[in-house]
Amino acid sequence: MAFSADELERYARHIVLREVGGPGQQKLQAARVLVVGAGGIGSPALLYLAAAGVGRLTVIDDDKVSLSNLQRQVLHATPDIGRPKAESAADAIHKLNPHVKVEPHAERLDANNAPALVSAHDLVLDGSDNFATRYLVSDACFFAKRALVTAALGTFDMTLTTIRAHEKGADGTPNPTYRCLFPEAPPAGTVPTCEQAGILGALAGVAGSLAALEVIREIVGFGEGLVGKLLMLDARSMRFETLRYRWNPDNPLSGKSPTIRDLAGVMSS
Repeated sequence: MAFSADELERYARHIVLREVGGPGQQKLQAARVLVVGAGGIGSPALLYLAAAGVGRLTVIDDDKVSLSNLQRQVLHATPDIGRPKAESAADAIHKLNPHVKVEPHAERLDANNAPALVSAHDLVLDGSDNFATRYLVSDACFFAKRALVTAALGTFDMTLTTIRAHEKGADGTPNPTYRCLFPEAPPAGTVPTCEQAGILGALAGVAGSLAALEVIREIVGFGEGLVGKLLMLDARSMRFETLRYRWNPDNPLSGKSPTIRDLAGVMSS
């Protein structure tokens, strides 16, 4: 897959990296990534994935841009207020890098559209803001045998992990699922929304950038990934920590006696 003169100059700083080089940049160019959510995490992540030259990006988000989004959702601008976020995201990506093909979906990810969308991509980045969608995305990736990079934001904290639950580790044990990490969603009403609790805008930039970096590492294949590891950042103390987690044989998706056979009912589980 040859690069044009414009692309060679655009990606020059990647190509001179030993860990990326021409072959790595070609992998990025050939990659198909589905990004769930064009909000706090998805906005910076999409910008950096597009800038990196990921060849095809699909964005799914059913929300519209509001003025309060602009404090952290840097993909969108003031003139975009009222527009579907997926469409605003596609326009911003095209302006940044016209070599990237973008497919916007101004709809909510659900059990009906998730299988086809996930299967059509090499990797999924989940930046959704609720547990129901996170379980749905994770389960869909398991059934489609796709890698998942998933990130979440709190008021002053963030988490990031990579899930390859359809594969096994070096010791032959299945890799953990999202359900191994979070067996149950918190009770309704116990986790305040962003609107209720607030969020530090720049923290979303950090989370989205780290998520994009992890996607790039997964595509190119360098470094040690975050499978079985939860990266956590406390912005108050500016402290990073890594929590290791393992496959739970009792998990309902890939455990010894699985009860989840398809995506039916996942959104309400």
